[in-house]
Order: sequence, then C-alpha cells, then structure tokens
Amino acid sequence: MKKRRVILVTDGDEFAYRTIQYIAGQIGGRCISRSHGNPTRLAGKELVQLILQTPYDPVFVMFDDCGAIGEGAGEQALKYVATHEQIEVLGALAVASNTRKHEWAKVHVSIDRDGNVTEYGVDKEGICELEVGRINGDTVYCLDQLKIPIIVGIGDIGKMGYRDHIKYGSPITRKAVELILERSGYHADQNE
Repeated sequence: MKKRRVILVTDGDEFAYRTIQYIAGQIGGRCISRSHGNPTRLAGKELVQLILQTPYDPVFVMFDDCGAIGEGAGEQALKYVATHEQIEVLGALAVASNTRKHEWAKVHVSIDRDGNVTEYGVDKEGICELEVGRINGDTVYCLDQLKIPIIVGIGDIGKMGYRDHIKYGSPITRKAVELILERSGYHADQNE
C-alpha cells in the first residue's frame, strides 16, 4: 500500500487557501481545496478520502480552529489525517496567530518575514519572538503529540505586511515548503 505524502497547514482562511493553491501548483503538488475554511468544515475521515483521490504528491491539507481554545474541529481532523495508516506526513507549516500563549507548539525552525531561517518562533506578522523553538497559534496545540519530521513556524500565510502576498510569489511560504521538502528527503526520493 503506497502512502500519500502530505504537508499539514494550520491555517485555512482565504489568503492561506489562495497561497497554498499557488505554491502547490508551482512545485507540482496538489492542494485539497475543500480543506480550506475558517473553521475546518470536513472531518478527518472525509479529508483522507480526498487525499487518497489526488493524482500525485505532495498533498497540502489545511486545518483551522477559527480561534477556538483547546482541541477544535481543525485539530481533531489534523490528528486523524496525521495518524492515518495511508498517510506519510512530510512536515507541517505551523502558522502563528494572536492567541497570546493560550495555544503553542514546538517548532524545529521558523521563517521570518524577511525569509530568514531562525531558531526563534515568529508572530503573526512574521517577526521573530523571544522564545526559541516555540510558536503561538490557533490550530497548533496538537502538533507536539504527533510524529512530524519537521515543523516550520511561519507568520500569517499570504500576508505578513504584503511580504508573502501572492502577487510577489508568496516567497515566505514557498521557502517554508521548500525547507520541508528538502528536510523530509522528498526531493531525493523523486530523483531515484
């Protein structure tokens, strides 16, 4: 049974949706368009069915809790997808929000609004925080419970003071995705 390779994205608003669709097209991947929404509308089981129908990898799936504290619909769906036997998680984009320490997760690295890789977490605007390896976000609480090879912290996808806007090619999100693909060994597997 061949596993589908997936990148998890902890944001599902319209900006994130357009940006992830664009980046997926740029790298030859697929985006589950029905996974976008604020909050997530589909259950994990429905998302897995859609993932398994996609013609090629990597598959991007968006999850959003719409600011709910604790485990909301987005996190429940994320956990189901990430632990499914037919899914191989390549990595996650942990998107910062203004939750102010209510929900946070460990990140391996972050990409700031200038495109720099940093050990510090970033805020919603993509500005470095004071804490190393930690990001405050809306739908990130469950990431620490999962076996995810690389978690990249990032500011608000498609925004960050227009620095990640799609009209500029969404360079911050693209760099974060390329980092996941590189560190996960995805490119090496494609070349074999």
